[in-house]
Amino acid sequence: MSSEQVAQAEIAAEQAYVDTVYERLDASAAVAQSLVQEGLARGHVGNEGGLVERDAMVFQATRRLSALNAAHEGLVFGRLTMRDGESRYIGRIGVRDADREILLIDWRAPAASLFYQATAQEPAGVVRRRVLRSRGATVIGVEDDLLDAENAPDDLAVVGEGALLASLTRARDSTMHSVVATIQKEQDEAIRAPVRGVTTIGGGPGTGKTVVALHRAAYLLYSDRRRFESGGVLVVGPSSVFMSYIERVLPSLGETAVTLRSLGDVVDGVRAAHHDEPVAAAAKGSSRMVTLLARAAAAPAPGAPTEFRYFYKDDVLRLDERALDRIRRQLLSGSKRNRAYVRVPVALVDALWSQVRGERALEKGRAGFADTVADDPRFVDFVERWWPAVDAVEVWQTLPDLLQRYGGGFSGDERRALAASWESAVPSIEDVPLIDELRYLIGEVPAQDDGDDDQPKQLMSFERREREERDGLRSTTSTEDDGYAHVLIDEAQDLSPMQWRMVGRRGRYASWTIVGDQAQSSWPDAAEAAQARAAALEGKPEHAFRLSTNYRNSAEIYDLAARVADHAIPGADLADAVRRTGEEPQRVVVAPHEVVDRSVAAAKELLDRVEGSVAVVVPRARIAQLTAALADAPERLRVLDGLDTKGLEFDGVVVVEPDEVVEETPLDSDGVGAAGWRTLYVVLTRATQLLTTVGSTERWWAALR
Repeated sequence: MSSEQVAQAEIAAEQAYVDTVYERLDASAAVAQSLVQEGLARGHVGNEGGLVERDAMVFQATRRLSALNAAHEGLVFGRLTMRDGESRYIGRIGVRDADREILLIDWRAPAASLFYQATAQEPAGVVRRRVLRSRGATVIGVEDDLLDAENAPDDLAVVGEGALLASLTRARDSTMHSVVATIQKEQDEAIRAPVRGVTTIGGGPGTGKTVVALHRAAYLLYSDRRRFESGGVLVVGPSSVFMSYIERVLPSLGETAVTLRSLGDVVDGVRAAHHDEPVAAAAKGSSRMVTLLARAAAAPAPGAPTEFRYFYKDDVLRLDERALDRIRRQLLSGSKRNRAYVRVPVALVDALWSQVRGERALEKGRAGFADTVADDPRFVDFVERWWPAVDAVEVWQTLPDLLQRYGGGFSGDERRALAASWESAVPSIEDVPLIDELRYLIGEVPAQDDGDDDQPKQLMSFERREREERDGLRSTTSTEDDGYAHVLIDEAQDLSPMQWRMVGRRGRYASWTIVGDQAQSSWPDAAEAAQARAAALEGKPEHAFRLSTNYRNSAEIYDLAARVADHAIPGADLADAVRRTGEEPQRVVVAPHEVVDRSVAAAKELLDRVEGSVAVVVPRARIAQLTAALADAPERLRVLDGLDTKGLEFDGVVVVEPDEVVEETPLDSDGVGAAGWRTLYVVLTRATQLLTTVGSTERWWAALR
């Protein structure tokens, strides 16, 4: 038979087995669906235990059904032919037949590890490793690696050019896909790293850091489901664009019990979508902000009264500004602002009672005095205006005035940039960690009690308040309930010190996976960020893995990007690109007034030449201009700034005004503009096949020569 006939025969044989697996999958899905319907049909039950049992059944059946449905696409992707003749089929989830015999091994199971770990140098009993390429439930191709030719039967068929090479040439679309069928040995070692402590996954662009980390999350859920599903897995990425890009990976691996958040969405109840200008962003991210936030958390509310007079019997009682400041300090010593909220009336009454001297007043005692004062509308009004319950966003809104009065250790340029950024009442991505810090400093707003009529919660009976404080019933903050069992941070090199503090609160007792490449960092002060990272991970052992092969970029594209790294990024971790296309990056230099038209033409040219996605990457100031110029482009084209390309990949990329991309990023802490060059390095490495730069100047290119 010809090689084509052999391939078709092998595809037909594999299709027969795959059909059997799908039949069993459909049967399992039908059982899960019937359990859901049975639970819902029970309706009202006669006791609480029955209700819990019903809800548990529906929950478990629904979760199983979701996992089965999510794994449907490309369910069976691998087959191992062992030296003893055994065949092991590998898939996204495990499947058994009606007799409980294994039809399909979950890729995370120990029995499947040889699919990733076996090599020609160390075949470990594997003769042939086969990857099945499918579209839906249909096998459309097979790709084989012969690992142990000496022990291969004479009639063993070997088909294809290799699964990895085939996957590298696939057109990209708007979402990241699982690479579960083509995971390489060094990647698999990182995926199956020890659970405890911190696993760091480093390496240059295109080495698969992100997708490996996501597969690690799926592996952890499989290996210790009770711990990680009940405690929760948090995945944090740099932007909403990035999170949309990766959102299908884990469901495709059968895992839906994961929380995905961009840095602008980490804090519940706060959503931010835009970045500040570089100077303001750097100031907000600095650890210097902690001092300003602590001052804001302790400061009086805007417009709070500075004096209180009260007439009681024959006495005139007065709390002036100095006395009120002293009471404020006492209340805040060792207590968060909102937790101290319920003690405010007691403190004020004590201060007023200490001034009572008249005999008629003393006759009723402190209890009588307290009851009289607490029922007085003037006192109630004063308490609510002097110490209102506040939330973190309300305190964040006071930062402009506070910065103007106290400076906060920021330069004049920084203060002006911060003031301009806070003119809008809409928080930026860089504001979210500040709000989280304030949330932690002040505590949550106390819940209101329905049984207290219209009386402020502060003024409930002293006896009841003190009893609940003693018995631990009056928790006024939920900032301690942010903990997850595992935290995964992608593009970690970009986190500011304040962002490290924010994510650190969510992983105090967690294991971590941290993905990053310092050469791609956009944060200007690496030492300050490193200190904050160390504080967030204090006491946790670290396991480091480096991925060394660039599977994304053609060698022609990466050679150009590597020259940028060599020029401006000392010690950059440069990976080895594994494929060449013969397509060199194109450089176009035009007059300033021609930049937009030539960029549009370059984008349309790339759309004609590639089947997949195309990005036009522009300086932030040109986003609106290029978006409008490309308004009629198909959906597979995106217009993005440099920061929003982090973690993404496209078949073709047009970089508009590279010099402006470099120059729009602020100087590093040592006064060198490496942060801008790192952004350009990131941008150039987004392209998998074709790359074009369009600019009115070429200072960046001249610097490389």
